[in-house]
This record gives sequence, C-alpha cells and structure tokens, in this order.
Amino acid sequence: MQSTSRQVFFLSNGTAITAETLGLSLLAQFPDHRFQTHTVPFVDTLEKAHAVTDEINRCIEKTKQLPIVICTMGDEDLIKIIKQANALVIDPFGDILPRLEKALAAQHHEPGQSHRTVNPSLYDSRIDAIDYAMQHDDGGRIQNYDEADIILIGVSRSGKTPSCLYLALQFGIRAANYPITEEDMDTDKLPEPLRPFKPCLYGLTTDLQRLINIRQERRPNSRYASQDQCRFELRAVEEMYLRHGIAYINTSRMSVEEISARIIRDNGLQRI
Repeated sequence: MQSTSRQVFFLSNGTAITAETLGLSLLAQFPDHRFQTHTVPFVDTLEKAHAVTDEINRCIEKTKQLPIVICTMGDEDLIKIIKQANALVIDPFGDILPRLEKALAAQHHEPGQSHRTVNPSLYDSRIDAIDYAMQHDDGGRIQNYDEADIILIGVSRSGKTPSCLYLALQFGIRAANYPITEEDMDTDKLPEPLRPFKPCLYGLTTDLQRLINIRQERRPNSRYASQDQCRFELRAVEEMYLRHGIAYINTSRMSVEEISARIIRDNGLQRI
C-alpha cells in the first residue's frame, strides 16, 4: 500500500458527475491503494482550466506522486490546457469518441453537449430518484416509505447512503435507508416504521475492523467507534436480520457498484 494517498481529480466543464462516476469505478479496481479525490465541476473558462492545472501541479510537489486526472471536457481548448498538467490525464471522450465516429461513420455532438442524455425522461426519473434518496436518507421522511423500491437498513456507517445514491443515479431506483440504533436492538421486533414494509427491507453489514476504522475517522476515540460497541451492534443487527428473515450482505470487501448489483439481483429490481 502507498504510504500517502494518490491525488485524483475529476474534472468537467459541466457537473463532473460523469467523470466522478467513471473515475470511482476505475479506482475501485485497486483496493490496496489509497486515493484522495477532488471533484471540480464547471471548469468552463480558460482561466479556470489554468487555475486547476496549477492546483494539480502543486500536488506532485507535496506528495512526490504523479496525480491522476479524469476529465470529461466538451471543449478542445480546455482539455489542451488540462493535458499540460504534470499528471496522468485520462480523457474518455477524447480517447473513445474518435473510434465511435469511425465505426459509425458519423461525427459526434458539438462541444458542450457531453452531459445531455439520449432519453430526457430517463434523466428526469433519475433526478427524481436522487431527490428521493436524499430526502429519505438516515430515516428521513418515513411516512413516504410506501414509494420506495428498496429500503436499506443497517448500523451507522455500513454503506447505506452511498448505495442508495448510486442506485438512484445509475438506475433510477428509489432507495431509502434507515439506521438501526441501540434502541432498536433492545427489542425482538423490527423498528415500528419498518414493519409495514418488510418485503422492501434489505440489510447491510460489514466487518468489525472496517467499521471501527470508519467510525474512528468520524469520531476518534469515542464509544461510538470502540471495539466493544461496534461488535455489539454488528452482532445485534445480524441477529435481527436472521430473526425476521431479512436478506443481507457484508459490504466490507465490495465496491458500491458491486453492492448495488447485488441489491438489484437479490430483490429483482428493475433498472430504469
């Protein structure tokens, strides 16, 4: 494992969602490496392109490691500036679109349209799903659970939120999540808000040491992050899953893409 985190930049002259999604999928293939990611959207002027290039160049002075840049620019002048950075610059549109043009005997869209969707209704459905996931994160708006395609449950920091957002962004799936707390573990019953929606429930769990590490980053040296507390919560929640016949997976060695694929497969969800 690298002693320091490799700096990675996701750049775009739009929202940078495409660059970030693609980049995270690629980085997930290297679990033994540490990455510090920076998402920089709306790099849409020459001045901004030069500024972010300078920022990238400063990284190698600090870390002594070549930064990685994944950019989805729709403007040739901007990408030329970014490619002057002292970094590994990956330009998916520049690398792939010319090959598609040749295969299709057609030119691609003009610069600036790279973030448009082929199907506007598909775009709208995914925006709605993202909005739903954000409003129903961490037990929010439980009165609207009847609109959920899936409700992820688990202890704090077991991967519920990123999984919900990925399901929404990539597949248009309405995913809510509900945190199982110590209060919920004091009874043999499911938490009351979840009882009417048992068919929609899907559990997440993780390895003890991974949970400790993640919680230590959030609240160092707290009871919340202690080994005893993490062990108790994981044991209790897994017993809850088994007691009520709720399917669940251990997410500790899985990327968010793999978690989402398992959730879709195990629950027969339809991708939009």
